[in-house]
Amino acid sequence: MLLAFVHELAAYERAPEAVKMTEAQLHDALFGPRPRAEALIAELDGAPVGFAVWYQSFNTWTGTPALYLEDLFIRPAARGRGLGKKILAYLAALAVERGYARMEWMVLDWNVSAIDFYTGMGAVPLPDWTKFRLSGDALARAARAEN
Repeated sequence: MLLAFVHELAAYERAPEAVKMTEAQLHDALFGPRPRAEALIAELDGAPVGFAVWYQSFNTWTGTPALYLEDLFIRPAARGRGLGKKILAYLAALAVERGYARMEWMVLDWNVSAIDFYTGMGAVPLPDWTKFRLSGDALARAARAEN
């Protein structure tokens, strides 16, 4: 199911041909002897409607780990029902629990609805990049966010 969502995300981001990952690669990345990523599947009324994939990164300036959100995708028909906010809040809480200094991710500059969603959660775009970060009070607020 997760790989199918990755393909849906790639199509949404106008790059359906970009996905090269196989089921075996995905399985190894998540469950192999040295897992490199974590994932969750979002459900609505018992049906899978989205996913998130993240991993630990490391910031040499702060000397602390961070949570890097590689992908967050909710099917268009399921958007606007709070799932994205719940996922982001869960990941912020996970980052806080693990002692990470921040969360970071990137978003395509044409994806205005995603940019509006992330800035609404307190994330800020970084100069010269369309990359977002939750840290400090914004990370703590996101960790406590509810519907």
